[in-house]
Amino acid sequence: MNIETIKKLCCPFDKADIELTIISQDIHKNVMEGFFTCKECDRIYPIVKGIPIMSPDEYREFKLEQPLIESWKPLLKNKTFENFRLITDENSTV
Repeated sequence: MNIETIKKLCCPFDKADIELTIISQDIHKNVMEGFFTCKECDRIYPIVKGIPIMSPDEYREFKLEQPLIESWKPLLKNKTFENFRLITDENSTV
């Protein structure tokens, strides 16, 4: 996904700004893996093979996304993935 395209995106639910976390890029600096997080509703939107998954919750597959999100746990800043949102992990130590 091209960085210039990313700058034009917002959360499809509340139109709030989204924050990008890049996991990997190709040689042209396109984002191949990463995720967006909404600053308002805390939804997380993965980017897989350069394609962002920004569908409404009812069309997303939690079981398919969960292993990918779990692999990014060190980048989630002591938050867990539940109902397509990041929530603070009450058992975490800061």
